Amino acid sequence: MGATLRAVRALVLLSGFYLLGLGLLALLGAADWAAVLWAPAAIRIKILIVSVLLAIPVVRGMAMLRTPRDEEPGGVLVTEADEPRLWATVRELAREVGTRAPDEIRLTSDVNAAVTEDARLLGLLGGVRRLYLGLPLMAGLDEAGMRAVLAHELGHYVNSDTRLAGLSVRGRVQVGRMIELFHAKADAKVDKERARQERKSEKRIARGKKAKEVDTVGAGVTYRTMAKIYGAYGRLYLRSTTSGARRQELAADLAAARIAGRDATARALRTIPAIDAANDHYLSSYAALGTEFGLLPARGEVFGGLRHLLAARADELAGLCEELPDEPASPYDSHPPTAERVARIEALPDDGRAAEGSGPALGLLTSPEAALGAIEDVSLTPEAQRMRRLDWPDLVHEAMSARVAQGTEELRAAAGAAADSLPALLDAFDAGSAWEIAGRLPKSEEAAAATGRAAREFGRPVLRRGLSALVTDELLRSGRARWELSWSGPATLRLPEGTADELPAALDAATADLPDTGPLRALLTRLAPLPL
Repeated sequence: MGATLRAVRALVLLSGFYLLGLGLLALLGAADWAAVLWAPAAIRIKILIVSVLLAIPVVRGMAMLRTPRDEEPGGVLVTEADEPRLWATVRELAREVGTRAPDEIRLTSDVNAAVTEDARLLGLLGGVRRLYLGLPLMAGLDEAGMRAVLAHELGHYVNSDTRLAGLSVRGRVQVGRMIELFHAKADAKVDKERARQERKSEKRIARGKKAKEVDTVGAGVTYRTMAKIYGAYGRLYLRSTTSGARRQELAADLAAARIAGRDATARALRTIPAIDAANDHYLSSYAALGTEFGLLPARGEVFGGLRHLLAARADELAGLCEELPDEPASPYDSHPPTAERVARIEALPDDGRAAEGSGPALGLLTSPEAALGAIEDVSLTPEAQRMRRLDWPDLVHEAMSARVAQGTEELRAAAGAAADSLPALLDAFDAGSAWEIAGRLPKSEEAAAATGRAAREFGRPVLRRGLSALVTDELLRSGRARWELSWSGPATLRLPEGTADELPAALDAATADLPDTGPLRALLTRLAPLPL
């Protein structure tokens, strides 16, 4: 479908929103006319009131002609003086694609690349073009893959996708506003009806009668019906516009294959979901590891640390690239499933161009470290920027040590003064207080209801876990243990030689039916200068 036909379709869909509103107003007017002519006075007044209440949101929604102003462009703006090689690559690809280069390039913290255009007069006139480029995406692609991604995004300019997006967005915004308005009105009616019934119940209770159950099923039903009508049109709108968006993505893929090569484009499409999954894991398991305790990686590593994980798990990521995500197709998706896109590209004739790039895509930047630091300045909250920064080994050790200390809190609370020190707690165990302390630890409903032997078996794992955390905390504080960073798996606790084999048996003995703290005391005496 050409740009002209897409523009006509978008205008028709947008006009349909206003035609729907006029049609609903006409129906309400017809109901009012019929009520005036034939309905009894009491019913006539009710119909007129309901009609006016329903008409107000419709008229209000139709009067909202302007879409909300876009937020300020995000990311870090980089000029040609800042990043000459990146700009030269983008301009070269724009010429090959056959379009005007973007006016701005902005680096972001997402695994994504996107283009926008501040078009005017509903897309009839072009405007400022922006290219958004995620540094985590660049961290996972080589230059060949990055060229394919850039060619794809620039291809959207050729097809006028960005200029006509305003029409589609306006319709979606207008329909969404109407649905929100009617749902808000319905919720207000429900709240009002609930308050009314609760007041009646209070009066009944005051008179010594039983309160009736609050029932708001019928409240706001007319507003919800109107919301459903607009919701149905909204689904039609989405199905119509997203089907076009999917075709635009496929066309942009072909532009990328033509410019960057079939193999590089297919490999980039395979790699991006793997980078996205790796980045999610990295952010939650590494970058945010110490945020609970006010700790962050060193400057440039909050988003830049992804590079280390990708390098350490190259084989795992290669497997993910081969196993494309199984995405169920939906008529409301703006992008076709990745597997479909890859299959279409790989079905193209071999163009003789190898998929391997000349180096990592971050090499297109003059200083990746400076760019990664600048992204943190605009992406992190003020609270995060005030956190203490540590190199990765120290960050992992301190964050994991703080987590271990946190894990001792339940046992310390249950033991009270006996937990002022590990020796004092072991003395309490030897004095026969172990299971009394275990009884004060948090427990499930099933464990709380248990008695005798069953209660002890429920409590033993919790008691042992708390004691293990307390022992580990002591070893970490004395410098005899340390957490070690691993980019290929979870952090590992390095204990003194032999401890890993002896400690489990010593903990078992200390939490036996008749606690024996001797093995644990002997082990700790050998490991640290503790008064045991």
